[in-house]
Amino acid sequence: MRRAREYVPVAEAFSINYLPLLNFPYSSLNQEILFISDIHISLEKPEITRRFLAFLSNRAPSAAALYILGDLFDAWIGDDDPTPPNNAIRKHLKQLTDSGTSVYLQQGNRDFLLGKQFSEDTGAILLDEYAVIDLQDTPTLLTHGDLLCTDDLPYQAFRAKSHTREWQRAVLSKPLLLRLLAARWYRVRSYFHKRKKSQDIMDVNQDTVISVMSERHCLRLIHGHTHRPAIHNFEINNQPAQRFVLAAWSKNAGEVLCWNNDGYQIEAL
Repeated sequence: MRRAREYVPVAEAFSINYLPLLNFPYSSLNQEILFISDIHISLEKPEITRRFLAFLSNRAPSAAALYILGDLFDAWIGDDDPTPPNNAIRKHLKQLTDSGTSVYLQQGNRDFLLGKQFSEDTGAILLDEYAVIDLQDTPTLLTHGDLLCTDDLPYQAFRAKSHTREWQRAVLSKPLLLRLLAARWYRVRSYFHKRKKSQDIMDVNQDTVISVMSERHCLRLIHGHTHRPAIHNFEINNQPAQRFVLAAWSKNAGEVLCWNNDGYQIEAL
């Protein structure tokens, strides 16, 4: 078990409104908080689906809370989509939240149309694109990660357009079959566009990372999106800071970032 680096208690210097992490003092109980992202569930990836459902049934119930930081699904065309394995995911998430484990969910670049109905069906709480939690007395910023890739200007332009109410209303008003076909086309298009981009463009911009963390008075950041799992140590205003990058799941493996009173560890599934 690795311990997090020591931090200056910035919460004492700034007034921060935290997302409620738990309904009991975290420091008094040795219960785990789990973080995952980029599972990319789809009908075409049954191995990932089986691994995730097993995780929800066997591993997650022992945790106090589970944070899913975007791209739970490889594509999401609306909460009315019954395409397998969507209903199985809904059912298992609802069983987990009913068992007492809190589930928090951020939208990713693939499933940004996840909405209120999915939240009601599963008991998962939808988070804003940036959320600050109090993790072991350290303000910790959570985000999917795509907003940090500011060097990818075409993607950021598309993201800004696709997150408007008008764009989303227009898409969700289309027939389900048309949305399914559009999502398949988008995945193919995205694949070929990524092949043309440099790896640096698709990674986070460090200046953006520091700016975003500074604005929210955080010295720890947890995100996914880049599929480059690592722990980065750096400084913000001469104070030690850390950036945890979560791993993407594949048909052969999955990873979970686990936190408890003793520190953190990365657990392979």
